Amino acid sequence: MRKYFVLTILFVLPLVVYLFFASGINNFAKLPILTKNIKDISSISDVSLKDKITILGFFGKNIQDRYGDAGNLNQEIYKRFNEFKDFQFVIIQPRGTEDLSKDLLNELNRVTKTDFKNWKFASMDEKDIIDLFNSLNTNLELDSNLGVSYVFIIDRDGNLRGRDDKDGVKFGYDSRFVADINNNMVDDVKVILAEYRMALKKNNIYKDQL
Repeated sequence: MRKYFVLTILFVLPLVVYLFFASGINNFAKLPILTKNIKDISSISDVSLKDKITILGFFGKNIQDRYGDAGNLNQEIYKRFNEFKDFQFVIIQPRGTEDLSKDLLNELNRVTKTDFKNWKFASMDEKDIIDLFNSLNTNLELDSNLGVSYVFIIDRDGNLRGRDDKDGVKFGYDSRFVADINNNMVDDVKVILAEYRMALKKNNIYKDQL
């Protein structure tokens, strides 16, 4: 009897462990869609959110106060993932801040020697900025300078992705804090990139992606 018990443990336990981890992989295979079809900006700017995995931000009129935020995002997210073919940063800015935006990237480049070809600024009128932000349908608000410290993950279909778990809904990631970026955003970006890699492989169009 003891012999059969031992054999059962040897054969059944590994199977149970495998099924446990397999179910975990399935549960975390996709990043939840929180808002579908956010506002399309291709008609009002030179930037499109379609067919790209986008980190979307709103630095506002006081962009000179966002150097720390930009540095955190560059170091922890952009430098890790910017070689992925369909990955981009898009920062929405009020018209009139174009020179300040260029200054920010120039300073980041000077300090980090990073290629910012996939980091873009899109200048818009105040109403269009508000309309775009409101289309995200989050529990956050723009400040009086049309900015917010949180950034958002937008998928290739123009949907807002984030977390919806036991800790509640997480619409965005606070770029002021490296802890939020490292503990949450890095993992979520990895998940959505892995999701797209699997989709590309499934459709036999996996080409030079990370």
